Formats: sequence, C-alpha cells, structure tokens
Amino acid sequence: MTSGKKNIIFLTGFSYSGKSVVGRAVASHLSWAFVDIDDEIVKAAGKDIPQIFEQDGEPRFRKFERDVLEQICHRQKLVVATGGGIIVNPDNRKLMAKSGAVVCLETTPETIYQRLLQQNDNEPDAVRPLLTADDPLQRIKSLKASRQQYYDTADYMVRTDKLSIDEVCVEVVKGYEWTVAGFACMVETASRSYPVFVGWDILAELGMRMRQVGLDGKACIVSDRIVSSHYGVQVKESLEEAGFTVCSVDLPPGEESKTIDNAIKIYDFLLEHHVERGDVIVALGGGVIGDLAGFVAATFLRGVPVVQVPTSLVAMVDASIGGKTAVNHPKGKNLIGSFYQPSLVFTDVKILHTLSGRELTSGWAEVIKHAMILDPALLDFLKKHTKALISLDEEATVEVIKWNVGLKAGVVSEDEREQGRRIILNYGHTIAHGLEAATGYKRFLHGEAVAIGMMGAAVLSQKLGILSEKVVWRQRDVISAFGLPTNCSVVSKDIVVAMMEWDKKVKGGGVRWVLLQDVGHTVVWSD
Repeated sequence: MTSGKKNIIFLTGFSYSGKSVVGRAVASHLSWAFVDIDDEIVKAAGKDIPQIFEQDGEPRFRKFERDVLEQICHRQKLVVATGGGIIVNPDNRKLMAKSGAVVCLETTPETIYQRLLQQNDNEPDAVRPLLTADDPLQRIKSLKASRQQYYDTADYMVRTDKLSIDEVCVEVVKGYEWTVAGFACMVETASRSYPVFVGWDILAELGMRMRQVGLDGKACIVSDRIVSSHYGVQVKESLEEAGFTVCSVDLPPGEESKTIDNAIKIYDFLLEHHVERGDVIVALGGGVIGDLAGFVAATFLRGVPVVQVPTSLVAMVDASIGGKTAVNHPKGKNLIGSFYQPSLVFTDVKILHTLSGRELTSGWAEVIKHAMILDPALLDFLKKHTKALISLDEEATVEVIKWNVGLKAGVVSEDEREQGRRIILNYGHTIAHGLEAATGYKRFLHGEAVAIGMMGAAVLSQKLGILSEKVVWRQRDVISAFGLPTNCSVVSKDIVVAMMEWDKKVKGGGVRWVLLQDVGHTVVWSD
C-alpha cells in the first residue's frame, strides 16, 4: 500500500447508482465489513432521513454525515456506501482521499431515473423526493451535473449502466487494487481507455501491469542510449519475469533523433525481429522517444500496442498522456504524426533523480502551464512547495505529477483529436515551437522554449487588454522560481515568426493563439 491509505473503499456516486448493493457485494468478495453511511445516520438520529431533513434541516443531516464519516475512517477492511451529496463538502473529500480509496459508480441520469421508477413501483409508500419534481429526469440531470466535478475527483470510476452487479464488483476491486499500487487515473477516449500509474520506485512492476491490461507476446523496448544505460536492464528483467520475450533498440538522445529516418530504422528493427500486430512496443524515455516510438507503433502493421514509460518530467506530466505521436520535419516540429493512444502509461517518479539539472528544470514548464490554464489551486501548490519539488521530495513530487496527469487526462478524454478544448494545452507552444525550429532544435530544451512562449502569450494577452498585469507577474515569478527562462533576445524574431507560420495550429493562414484571461481561464485568439 502507498500514501498511508487504509484498507477502506469509499463508494461515491449519485443516488441510485448502486452504492449499497455493490458495496455489500464487494465486502463479501473481500471478506470485509460493510457500512452504509445513511443507515448509520438513521441509527444516530433515531429517525429516518426524510424526517431529519423535514424536522431538523439539511445542516443537521450534514453534521450527522460528517460525524459518521470521521468515526468509520478509524476502521480497517471496510467498504463504505456514501450518500450522494457527501462529496460536495471539501473536508469530506479530503478525509476520504486520505483514509482510503474513493471509487465512483458513474451512472447516466436516464438509468438513474429508470431505477428510481422501478423502486417506486416496488415500494409505493416510500418517500422519493426526486419524483416530486415537475420534471424528475431534468431534476436528476441538473443535480448530477452540479456535483459531477466532485464525483470526478474519485481515485477510480466505474461506469455501471451496462454492467451486472458482479461485473461492477470486479471493477471496484480492480480500482482499489490499482489505487493503492500507484494508480493515478483512467484516460477515456473514443478510441481507447487506458490506466496511468504514478509511483515511487515501481519500475519493477512494469511487466505485471502490462499483463494486467491484457498485453502479451513480444515486447520491443525503444529507448535512447543514456536512458537505456540506466534502466534498460531493469525494464528487460521486469518484462521477462512477466513472460514477455524482449528485444530492444536504442537511439542517440536528443530532439535531433525525432526524424522519419530514425522511424525507418525502428521499422527495420521490428521487421528483423518479426514483431507482429499482437506484440507491444515499450517507449522507455522522454518526450522524444515517446513521440517517435508512438508514431512507429501507430504506423507499423497499421497499429501495434504501445506502452509509455516516461523518464523525463516533461514526458511524465504531459507528453506521455493523450496519444500525440510525431516526428519532426525541417520546416517545423511534429508536422508528421498521428493521434494514437497507448495501452498503458507507467511512471516511476524516482527515475527523475538521474536527470540532469537542466532537463529536470525544463520539465517544470509543463507543470506551470497546466496550473496557469487549468487550476489555480495547482499554482498555489507550486508556490508553496517550490523548494520541495525542486529537490524531488518524494511525497510532494508524486502528488504534483498525479495532479498534472489527472488534469491532462481530463482534457484529453473530452477532446481526443484536438478539435476543441484540447488546443488550450498548446498555451506557450506557438512561440516555443518557433524558437525550437529557428534554432535547429539545438539551443533550447522543450520546457525552456515553452517557458519563454508562455511569457510571450501572457504579455500578448495583457497588450490585448484581456489579462491583468498582476497575473503576468504572477506567472513570471513562478517560472523564475523554478529556474526557467522568461525571455530570449538572441534569436532573430523574423526567423521565429517565419517558423511559427508552419505551426500545426495555423488555420486559414492565421496563427491560433492560446491566450489567458485569468489563471484557469483561456481564450483562443485567431488574428
């Protein structure tokens, strides 16, 4: 077990999502105790829940709910069915997250409504507050939507509509086991759903996790020579222990390796080793290897599975999530590529200790980017824990990487192919890609260019009158605190602008800028 979590499973979800019946099934399967928080509230109050609401009001009910939650969090080997609204209170969410694994049973409003009608037919005398609304289904949709952001904070989510009780039980147990073993989140796209694991010193578990997601056969490790010298043997041993036949190919490190010529070298290697469509490519490296190996996986035999094992901070928090694969062209970065989701992302944060200081510093740019465009609370965390993160404190670093993975996964799950909201993840990248291309991908690390690009985008936002100077300085301060550059005056602006015109975000001949209105609020500006 990790992160001090106890043997408690909290089931959250909207009313009639099946928390009680599933909770009893899970408890029976694990030979644990089962507690329904609503039942405990009724015992403590000496009256049923509708009476509590009617006679004492909702605040009194929420006080009972909190007291019961605090009591059961001291126990072990327990499955807990929570009330539908318990997660609205941030203190409750923090307590559950600290005390156990939180699994959400996700159900559509239509399914909830049908279950409600069915139970009403079976128990006509019972009180069903949701059915007293003029439009019960609309009321369910509205109330569920207001809580969805809190349900989404669960460690693991099970979509129950088309599953039997036994099938939901199996998924809940899997979610619990994954959560205590480093599970961070599920990325759920139209083309594929896959888990992301984040932990400290977990590299030896890679082969086992690959087996758990249904991979087998031959595993071809694609890496660079530096990363392979550190971790190639350990990864090979993990895969062989899990029953994989292993082969490996190493490339020179650096952005210069992300070319179509090197993709062809990997194709030749795969053909030489008779890699088949059912085998798997393991991308062991930073963003360059992840992009290149992912591109090869997407195109070889029209697609073979790929596992991302990121070894740089940039790759851990950003590049490994979301299925963007590509090689560079002399005219610009990532111009030849495809969207191709991995089968698994497996991140051992301890690996960051072998990065050079400059490479590690570069990675914080993507973390800062996520904070600026998506989450003010993350920005506050970065400011508060700067020293701990720079020194790779285990607890703080694992937490912030999981946090970033969740943010990126949420955007990717909503917009897999960058046809809508996903474009906001390009904040700072328009100038960054221009800088990288203008300098032949040799002068700047990606994160360094992104940091400069973010400052350019923020200043542009201010000049357009949509962002306050205060936020510009706030961004500048956090970028500087992590040792990243905020400006560049030694590269020809004209060359950078010319390279920007080849950027993938150009549409109708005009650059689409991702700009800021405030921390957590972006706008796409095409002008």
